Amino acid sequence: RLLLTVPRADRPAGCSTGGAGRGLNTVKIVVLDGYATNPGDLSWDGLAGFGKLAVYDRTPAELTVERAAGAEALITNKVFIGAAEMAALPDLAYIGIQATGVNVVDLDAARLHRIAVANVPAYSTASVAQHVFALLLELVRGVGRHNERVRQGAWTNCPDFAFQDTPQIELADKVFGIVGFGDIGQATAKIAAAFGMRVLVHTRSPDPQAFPEIDYVGLDQLLTEADVISLSCPLTSETERLINAERLARMKASAYLINTGRGLLVDEAELAEALRNGEIAGAGLDVLSREPPPSDNPLLDAPNCFITPHLAWATRAARQRLIDELVANLKAFLAGESRNRVD
Repeated sequence: RLLLTVPRADRPAGCSTGGAGRGLNTVKIVVLDGYATNPGDLSWDGLAGFGKLAVYDRTPAELTVERAAGAEALITNKVFIGAAEMAALPDLAYIGIQATGVNVVDLDAARLHRIAVANVPAYSTASVAQHVFALLLELVRGVGRHNERVRQGAWTNCPDFAFQDTPQIELADKVFGIVGFGDIGQATAKIAAAFGMRVLVHTRSPDPQAFPEIDYVGLDQLLTEADVISLSCPLTSETERLINAERLARMKASAYLINTGRGLLVDEAELAEALRNGEIAGAGLDVLSREPPPSDNPLLDAPNCFITPHLAWATRAARQRLIDELVANLKAFLAGESRNRVD
């Protein structure tokens, strides 16, 4: 039930955007960029059940208002919805974000226009934590590289029964450092512990009682002691380029950096230089500062740097959970309930 009988601009302060009004199957919904979440192997039927649904694979900024015209609910992943777009869309009452991060919506403008905004937290926790170790295991064991060398004939032509092209490193008893300790950081810590690693955590909100096996430390101590550093913190003004030349210099020469958080947590030029100079042993990255990256990104040809194209979140199971949560969030809004609201 969506209260749209009063134009948005005329709603009094505090007026609910959910409540008695139109039926659940009369809402116009537009998905602006649905391809990454659903390239065709899943279904949008859950959203379609609320009314008239239009799904676009991708929407360039200049077409946002045109495609969203008349929509009462918008679903966006990376298409920015700012004050100008909201002002041009008087019917808009709800924005659903196909992600946990909320920087694709101007929340101040949403409050001003009394537009509800909901995100989807924790849908990809298991998938991202798994990917952290996919990157790390490639760095320390070189599975992909060795498979390629076998196919090239290196093992066939080897005089020994065993062949290795890179050092083989055991994770047990190594120190795993985590920066940021939300859902993904906590899931990553459990996997690290299962590998027999000691876990250090740097976070603004330590909870020794909940995680007595974790050692909470300052960032400097984590940088100097950890054999692996995994970034799981949000991108803020304080964490932008958190990993820079100065901090890379504090890390062990044998240490590895893993980033599945946000690309701008790392100064990419300074990381590339550190890798070329052997200041750290390697890096595994699923995110970059610009996505897709320009061809001159310095990390694209940096040594011992493995980059995956922002797919840590994108298992089928995680994408299905994401769609399920989008449906549940919109259903709650239409029923006048607050669920995962960030406005």
